[in-house]
Amino acid sequence: MTSVRSNQADEESDRPVVTMKQGNACGVKRPYFRNVFKERSALRLENNLQTSPYPRLSDEERVRDFQRKLYQKAKQELEFRFYVLYDKISLGYMLREAYKKCRSKKGAPGVDNITFEQIEESGVSLLLEEIQQELKARTYKPSAVKRVYIQKENGKMRPLGIPTIKDRVVQMACKMVIEPIFEADFEDSSYGFRPKRSAHDAVTKIKEILKEGNLEVFDADLSAYFDTIPHNKLLKLIGMRISDKNVIHLIKLWLKSPISEEGKISGGKGNGLGTPQGGVISPLLANIYLHLIDKAVNREGSLFQRAGIKIIRYADDFLLIGKSIPKEVIQRLKDLLERMELTLNEEKTRTVQLNKDKQGFQFLGFEFRLNNDIYGRPSKYLHIGPSPKSVKKIRGKIHEYLLHNGHRPPPMIVKDLNAIIRGWIHYFTIQKVSYPAKSKRDLRFYLSESLTRYYRRKSQRACKWAKEGAFGILTKTRGLIDPTKYAPPVNA
Repeated sequence: MTSVRSNQADEESDRPVVTMKQGNACGVKRPYFRNVFKERSALRLENNLQTSPYPRLSDEERVRDFQRKLYQKAKQELEFRFYVLYDKISLGYMLREAYKKCRSKKGAPGVDNITFEQIEESGVSLLLEEIQQELKARTYKPSAVKRVYIQKENGKMRPLGIPTIKDRVVQMACKMVIEPIFEADFEDSSYGFRPKRSAHDAVTKIKEILKEGNLEVFDADLSAYFDTIPHNKLLKLIGMRISDKNVIHLIKLWLKSPISEEGKISGGKGNGLGTPQGGVISPLLANIYLHLIDKAVNREGSLFQRAGIKIIRYADDFLLIGKSIPKEVIQRLKDLLERMELTLNEEKTRTVQLNKDKQGFQFLGFEFRLNNDIYGRPSKYLHIGPSPKSVKKIRGKIHEYLLHNGHRPPPMIVKDLNAIIRGWIHYFTIQKVSYPAKSKRDLRFYLSESLTRYYRRKSQRACKWAKEGAFGILTKTRGLIDPTKYAPPVNA
């Protein structure tokens, strides 16, 4: 009845003015004003919006709402296997949000050399429509992964795999769909590449465990972890939670993607190991596989738990911490890794006793060690601050920048140096956890010396800034950050 009346009202709004009689009165003109019916139509539209499945929700809110439901289902039913997920990957709002996330991370183009700027010039919607059609028709096939190398701190080269932007968007959409399911299973001891978790959280937890008197640490590092993950065992783990064969097929395609290096193609279908380090979905796959170690250590009644061992893991780096770490615990860990077809990097793996080893250990760029009391008292305190490698790294960045930017004006120099300094201080400052004060003083001294040499080189004649101290002038007049006076916001 409501719909009929509404239609009648809309029709009457277009009728001419008519004369109506009321009792014995003369005819009185009663116009049906158009604006009245427009208001009623607007009200009906408003009511429809309020009762629609997603009233006024942005793409990000819709994704979060969907992820929340998946997480709750996975958390409530720990053995439930999700079987209808593939169609969610190709949804418009899912692809739009996936592109937005990929765009925010920027990144270099893949083998097709297509950049984000080129995609946006031709229209993002064209790319997303193409992806949507291919996914629905089951014709999507990823391109080869571009192999590049970056230098590690020890001088060795680390291989990275860069997918095309199109493949990154599809991987991101798939990741957004399946990640909540595995997040419901992951242990609290895992911190790397997980939503709402960070290196700061891991460092804070390590301090908490050490403060409880657990001063023996087994610092483990896996050899070429991302390149040695066995596909068959990884897919079995994924299959324990996801039974949608189309999603499994997508992941297989990415695992089997060929590698393009200097124009040569290698790998492909015959490859049974590894996931490209640099792919959007690779960190999630890596966490799914190493979740086995987290479960083994944290399992009720396990050898690790009986020995009082706790684990902190960030991606493929992890620590075993306890009052003492028996040999049988380490052997059990090695046996587990052997069954998983993984090996420890013996060069980087070591056991540290904090109350005996003055050097302590390094994890996530931080250095952990026990320092003597500055007043000579017998007690020691736990120091957590930037590691020597981290200090060397920021000095190298500053040196390289000043070496190759001798032509830039002071405002540009200050802006670029501030970005480097601010990021470094933000990372190594954890309220009531880390103590970077000395490192900040050392950095201030290095900046002062480097800027003096920098302005001395700019001209053959004596430079005023070099004589009077470029660092002091830039901090007072141009806004250069003084590391000893800068403190990041509490929630930064």
